[in-house]
Amino acid sequence: MREKLIERGLLLVALSAVATIFIIAYFIFREGVPLVAKVGVWDFIASAQWAPGKGRFGILPMIVGSLEVTVLAVIIGATLGLSCAMFLAEFAPRWSVRVLKPMIELLAGIPSVVYGFIGVVVLVPMIRRAFGGPGFSVLASAIILGIMTLPTVIAISLDALHAVPPLYKEGSLALGATRWQTLYRVQLPAARSGIIAAFILGMGRAIGETMAVIMVAGNALTLPTSLLQPVRTLTANIALEMGYASGDHQAALFATGMVLFIIIAILNTIALAVTRPRT
Repeated sequence: MREKLIERGLLLVALSAVATIFIIAYFIFREGVPLVAKVGVWDFIASAQWAPGKGRFGILPMIVGSLEVTVLAVIIGATLGLSCAMFLAEFAPRWSVRVLKPMIELLAGIPSVVYGFIGVVVLVPMIRRAFGGPGFSVLASAIILGIMTLPTVIAISLDALHAVPPLYKEGSLALGATRWQTLYRVQLPAARSGIIAAFILGMGRAIGETMAVIMVAGNALTLPTSLLQPVRTLTANIALEMGYASGDHQAALFATGMVLFIIIAILNTIALAVTRPRT
């Protein structure tokens, strides 16, 4: 009887989480769909004119900016994160794993505003001195987001490498392969689905970030044609304008959130498909 009650209580908690997602989705779509229907789907997502005071609601610069920043951040985060996971899994001494792993996990607990502050004080001036321009740019945003995705990429990639059956490694070493050859040719392919899932979840983390991006991106309403140009992302657009928006302007921001929700849902679906065990 007691176990039944506990089981039903846990089921209720799980269903409440699912219900919360559906409620959020319903609220966003209810507020955003009428504006998209009024403006037109194509004009909303393919127009570069964002001037709410004049009735223009094109979010193409924000979509392009979000994708540019996210893809570059994932490249940075994936390169550094996978390299770190490979080192910790195979080559690092045990004492260094005990030191490095908690420090990497600590990165996930640092507030995003701290990353943004470091970006404004250190990274933006460095980019300005090295490459010219304002420094607030796609590149600055991508570097900050790439660092912020590291805990996700490293933790999941490391778990994927540890989940590879030891027999694979032992068999490879027994055949005369070196530790690097074993890692590169045996363990990495075997852990591929988990590593790809780590990259996709890191991408979801990057595209959803707001505060740090607002602080270093420059927030310009133009299509970025260079990594050194200022850019505004979808999340930044909502956060910057929601405080004073009303009417169609407010509905357009909900529609912006709707587009962001769809992009993140697609990424999560891909992650689930990749990590699903093959029969």
